[in-house]
Amino acid sequence: MLKDEERERLQERFQKVAAGVYQPFPKELFKQFSVKRGLRNEDGTGVMAGLTSVGAVIGYYIDDGEKLPTEGHLRYRGYDITDLVRNCEEEKRFGFEEVAYLLLFGHLPDSKVLSDFSRLIGNLRALPDGFAEDMILKAPSKNIMNKMARSVLAAYSYDPNPDEITTGNILRQSIELIARLPVMAAYGYQAKSHYHDGNSLYLHTPQPNLSTAENLLYMLRPDNKYTREEAEMLDVLLMIHAEHGGGNNSAFTTRVVSSSDTDTYSAIAAAIGSLKGPKHGGANAKVMGMVEDIKSHVKDWDDEDEVKAYLAKILRKEAFDGSGLIYGMGHAIYTYSDPRCILLKEKAEGLVKKNPDFEKEFRLYCNIEKLTPGVFAEVKNNSKVMCANVDMYSGFVYKMLGIPQEMYTPLFAISRIVGWCAHRIEEVIGCGRIIRPAYKSMLHSNEYVKIENR
Repeated sequence: MLKDEERERLQERFQKVAAGVYQPFPKELFKQFSVKRGLRNEDGTGVMAGLTSVGAVIGYYIDDGEKLPTEGHLRYRGYDITDLVRNCEEEKRFGFEEVAYLLLFGHLPDSKVLSDFSRLIGNLRALPDGFAEDMILKAPSKNIMNKMARSVLAAYSYDPNPDEITTGNILRQSIELIARLPVMAAYGYQAKSHYHDGNSLYLHTPQPNLSTAENLLYMLRPDNKYTREEAEMLDVLLMIHAEHGGGNNSAFTTRVVSSSDTDTYSAIAAAIGSLKGPKHGGANAKVMGMVEDIKSHVKDWDDEDEVKAYLAKILRKEAFDGSGLIYGMGHAIYTYSDPRCILLKEKAEGLVKKNPDFEKEFRLYCNIEKLTPGVFAEVKNNSKVMCANVDMYSGFVYKMLGIPQEMYTPLFAISRIVGWCAHRIEEVIGCGRIIRPAYKSMLHSNEYVKIENR
């Protein structure tokens, strides 16, 4: 048995060996061999990897081979997300369940069907007997996304028919996971808060008669209390995050893993792992960290020149995390506008009017959105068309709702699982071929050397 010191010494030794092996390839090689880094073409368009009728993301169009910017649109099964949100607001009802039905079944439900679907979701929320104690509380994680992925994988063991990949069985599993993922996340957060942060443990029983948004606030808050306005705001966040085409990293992950004919739990856990990354679902937390950094280094948040100067430092890798990125700005597809950001910014503005303590900070977010394109053009000498993306304001809205930062990305997953499940069904039923792209090998042939001669 190795002692701690010896084990650490060996680990450090092998880390140094690995550091010499794993070196980045020169960028020229990617061009030489026509490698589509990130599965993106040189003009910024995506490599065509599949077909989908689940969702559509529109931010540019191609005319005579030229990429031309246009106003952003996000469509679920052909319906514009803005129309879906606006109509639910006008009718003063929650919309996430309707969006879930639409994405899974391809059409809008009537009131009876929607009521039945919502009741089914509500009655499937309770976790299996012993699940919370054995799978969540006994192994609390500091990261809720990690806990959610493990919980989804654990759900396999509680499913009497986990591996069958017929449409009906995948649909059953999908609806169960859509219902239970909010509970897994809420319990995962409460376990983290208790065992890692030393707070009291609150495990509230999910309520079958509440909407998903209401239920989340009910389970997250120690006193179960929330206002209708808060629940409606969270409901909008869930609606706009539910789907974003087949090419985003987590949806594509779902399709790649599903193409091997594996089980639903493995595919969805993999998608959660993808979304966890700061380049994807974790970006809203990065925005929050960046804004806090700006707040601590810029004396007057309303002084555009001062804000602009600090944004330039971030772009030059002289400030914040050294990445040279202004988080919350720019998108792989959207150019002139991100419709999700427009909806969120409106909601944020409405909340600010009722919470004036956040007004100054909101103006800072608006300044970042306004000033970044000009700063980018000056620092990078690049006049790329860019807009604020959904991450710019989502974390700020969560903050105003009093939702802990550890739950920002989990809330994204709670919503996006709907799109993942729709893409999984479409991939398994409609494609039928394992996704297996090519990689150019950069190896040279070596002759084997006997161990005594190395």
